[in-house]
Amino acid sequence: MLGTFYGIGVGPGDPELLTLKAVRVLNQVDHVFAAASSKNDYSLALDIARCHLRPATPVDCLNFPMTFEPEHLETAWQANCETVRDLLVAGKDVAFLTLGDPMTFSTFNYLLRKVRRQLPRARVQVIPGITSFQAAAACATIPLAEGEETITVISGAKGGERLREVIAVSDNVVLMKAYKQFPQILSHIEALGLEHKCCFISRCGLEGEVVETDFGRMSAMNPHYLSLMILKKGGISV
Repeated sequence: MLGTFYGIGVGPGDPELLTLKAVRVLNQVDHVFAAASSKNDYSLALDIARCHLRPATPVDCLNFPMTFEPEHLETAWQANCETVRDLLVAGKDVAFLTLGDPMTFSTFNYLLRKVRRQLPRARVQVIPGITSFQAAAACATIPLAEGEETITVISGAKGGERLREVIAVSDNVVLMKAYKQFPQILSHIEALGLEHKCCFISRCGLEGEVVETDFGRMSAMNPHYLSLMILKKGGISV
């Protein structure tokens, strides 16, 4: 009998924000995997969940390159899929840890597609986690949406080009991955006249947490990987 493949969201950073169900499953599975950059073996998701793992549970990192190159990504996804597949075929229950929520901008989805193609009968269970933008809104005390307002979540990994498109039809916008192309993102925000209607949040729930609404101070920042922005056409109130 094939094992079960679990996708487990560990939340945005605070180990206390894992769900009770996530903790229960982590204490039952036979093997735990977490994503790490191909440049090192460090996994923040694993660090967050480590205090909830059984000491005897095998834990490994799967390397994923930080690139948009399709060939490099395909090679990594395939190799990682085979690692997970072998354990599932052996009847082992396997968990894959992901920051935030497994179904929201998550590496888990790429791995899941590969596993399902190779093992279409494998059981899959996804345990949702608190997203970074939910936690960011909470720590900044900024409502993500009220009443009949709309909200759009976009990625800033390739810059802020899509911001103009979505702000035209949304009352509120969450711009994820606001670190690598940060100057370009700020340029788009300024061009749209939203510099006084945005909030920058970084390392939410972790040491070095930043919540900033002053656009001038944002311009001098070199953001951490765990950074996002909340924009509200109705204005920011913190």
